[in-house]
Amino acid sequence: MTEPGASAATEYAAAGVDLARADAAKARIAHAVAGSRTALSIGAVGAFGGMVRVPAGYRSPVLVMSTDGVGTKVLVALQAGRYDTVGEDLVNHSVNDILVHGATPIAFMDYVAGAGLGVDELAGIVEGVARGCRAHGMALAGGETAQMPGLYEDGHFDLAGTIIGVVEETKALHGEEVAPGDVLLGYASTGLHTNGYTLARRVLFDRMSLALDDRLGDTGTSVADALLAVHRSYVPSVRPVIERMHGIAHITGGGIAGNLARILPAGTAAKVDPASWDLPPLFRILQQGGEISTGEMREVFNLGVGLIAVLPPDAVGAAQQAAAAAGVTTWVMGDIVPGDGAVTFARG
Repeated sequence: MTEPGASAATEYAAAGVDLARADAAKARIAHAVAGSRTALSIGAVGAFGGMVRVPAGYRSPVLVMSTDGVGTKVLVALQAGRYDTVGEDLVNHSVNDILVHGATPIAFMDYVAGAGLGVDELAGIVEGVARGCRAHGMALAGGETAQMPGLYEDGHFDLAGTIIGVVEETKALHGEEVAPGDVLLGYASTGLHTNGYTLARRVLFDRMSLALDDRLGDTGTSVADALLAVHRSYVPSVRPVIERMHGIAHITGGGIAGNLARILPAGTAAKVDPASWDLPPLFRILQQGGEISTGEMREVFNLGVGLIAVLPPDAVGAAQQAAAAAGVTTWVMGDIVPGDGAVTFARG
């Protein structure tokens, strides 16, 4: 006679949820989580809630939180069979989202939902998240892996995360100090980062009929490597000089104009000079292969600009030195002028 518990597990597996496989993945995930713990971590790995202390030394600490995902970049990861890089993408994207407010990351929570994923796939995703957390001295405080057959196609998944950071209230960046005469300093991206993949996949795979292993024009890499390049973290290049910055914009969905406008105070506008940098090959290939207008390119993609700092002219030299030391290319790409909050591009 079959034991009741074994029967239930067998029926659940037949329905699409393999508890034994889930437990094996959780064991590897627990190891990854334990390896990311910091001096601020308290409580046990696997508890119902993750806990971290607020760091000492703040007079008036403010918690800065953000939740995001990596969009349809996960579909490229699935095609390529690479599962850990999107986890690192998620962390770096989130770190940048709170960096623009001056915050230091202290904890991260991830959420992986899918169906029919194996141990290596599930654990690989979270191990990538943990690697990104360790790189920033931040605890992966917990998370959730959910198997949802029927909602997701077999072998597919989605990935999201929530980050918590802390900043001294008097040092939080809101863009209020941005003023006419300030300079726009662009920081190079590593590629698409985590936005625009639905359009990029349509152009490269449907319109241009490329495969992941194909060479992608003059990018010097394969299609897979170009699309899965890890979203850059700007912490090493920005943190040393952040107190001299008046505002920072992370260039994600909505492009340069859509994100720069979010930090412009009343009475100001931004003028961007598109001739100040060369469009990276990946974006040229996408525009030509998809016959995409310049206007739509600017709305969808970062165009090689992952972050823009707004700072006074006398701080530009120090900011560029800090970025160069971190291996990040920067350039002056425009300025702040009097206006009504608009972001315009010179020469059309």
